[in-house]
Amino acid sequence: MTELRLHGRSDDGTHLTLIDGDGNEFTIRISDTLRATVNQPRLSAVPEQEPETISIKEIQRRLRAGENAEDLARENNISIEKIERFSGPILQERIYIVDQAQQVPIRKESGRDAVNLLGVVVSRLAPRNIDLSELSWNTWRHENGTWTVELHYPNSSGVGIAQWNFDTTRRTLASMDENARWMMGDEPPARQLPTPGLVYSDSNHPSLRETNLPVPAPEVPRLAVIRELPDDEAARDGVVARAKVPSWDEIMFGIKPTEED
Repeated sequence: MTELRLHGRSDDGTHLTLIDGDGNEFTIRISDTLRATVNQPRLSAVPEQEPETISIKEIQRRLRAGENAEDLARENNISIEKIERFSGPILQERIYIVDQAQQVPIRKESGRDAVNLLGVVVSRLAPRNIDLSELSWNTWRHENGTWTVELHYPNSSGVGIAQWNFDTTRRTLASMDENARWMMGDEPPARQLPTPGLVYSDSNHPSLRETNLPVPAPEVPRLAVIRELPDDEAARDGVVARAKVPSWDEIMFGIKPTEED
């Protein structure tokens, strides 16, 4: 195909003059179609690449730590396809870690092979008629290199969750919650006794009851009336006897006066 270069425009302005590499001259009429084609915005042949907001290494690290691919894509404004492109090896690693944890020996029975974690879980859940297909396992890695292995299983309240810490170097499991300890047959943690202290309550002891009985008024000494024989003047007036007011000693100390006939 011969390449033509623009040389100019005709004097009447209706044609463009083009020449090839040998100097041969060609003309093309300036039509409406040509004008529209020339004036059309230039289309980019190469799609713009997404700005790099997170590295592949960081994607894999966060997936290994248990983060969700959808959350990573939304947080970093990248497509889910890009996350899934690098998630395959990480998901396979996490499946491998779960399988390794299930095979860790838990206890040794006489004359038999050691019972591993999966066997212990099955022995605990089988009497409850729980199928293995109803179990869900998950795991994620910590900064110190150990992993959390998590089991979801049906129970009376809906879904039970048990967690273990798995050290892949030592191949040891440590229960992280009460459900995991129950699975392993460990003793539950001792319940903390309440701190001794004062307990405020309504007492029924008669000595502590509050009564509204009236308080008796202090007894006032009563004046004693002592009869005394009247004198001659009183006798003439018809008085047989007259009252005698007791003395202060008689009131305070209870001294009885002598009665005169």
